[in-house]
Amino acid sequence: MPQVAIISVIDDDESVRIAMKSLLNSIGMIVHLFASAEDFLQSAYVSDTACLITDVQMTGMSGIELQRTLIAQRQHMPIVFITAVLDESIRLRLLKTGAVCLLSKPFDEQTLLQCLDTALKRNRDADVMQ
Repeated sequence: MPQVAIISVIDDDESVRIAMKSLLNSIGMIVHLFASAEDFLQSAYVSDTACLITDVQMTGMSGIELQRTLIAQRQHMPIVFITAVLDESIRLRLLKTGAVCLLSKPFDEQTLLQCLDTALKRNRDADVMQ
């Protein structure tokens, strides 16, 4: 029986978190919501997260700083970034450091689901390689 993927969503906008939870629950994902990167890092779900969806700019630790922290802690999980302000230099840097996608708000649900599919395939491929 295949394991259900655990997705962690970090965004300081509650309406974005709730909308994503509804969408991802509707396709059978287990979703944990966090209002900040710090809350996520202090949670018991870091090592169980199959894919992380996080906002780039948040109060406190940014999504970029979170990615750096996870890499330093050797927590390798695919990350889908979302942002209200798309900056090409940031997009290129995030993709270069391993981000799966960078989506500009508002984004199409189908595009998010495609990014998530790519991220989960990348995660499965990494598990097979180990």
